[in-house]
Amino acid sequence: MKFRFGLIIGLGVGYLLGTKAGHERYEQIMAAFNKVRTNEQIREATSLAERSTRDSRAAAGRGMASVADAVRTRAAR
Repeated sequence: MKFRFGLIIGLGVGYLLGTKAGHERYEQIMAAFNKVRTNEQIREATSLAERSTRDSRAAAGRGMASVADAVRTRAAR
C-alpha cells in the first residue's frame, strides 16, 4: 500500500513538473490532490500505516547504525 501510494504521488509530481499543459490543467490537478489529501479516509489510512510501521522502522534504523559501526570499525583496521 505504501509503495503504491508513493508511486502515485511520484507519478503525479513528475507529471506536474514535466508537462506543459498550462495553468488551467495545473489548477485541476492541484484541486484533485487537495481533495484526496483532505479526505478523512486517506488521513486515517496514512495514520494507521505510520503507527503500524513505527517499531519496524526504528528497528531498521538501529540495525543500519549497527552495520555502519561495524563497517567503520573494519575500515579503520
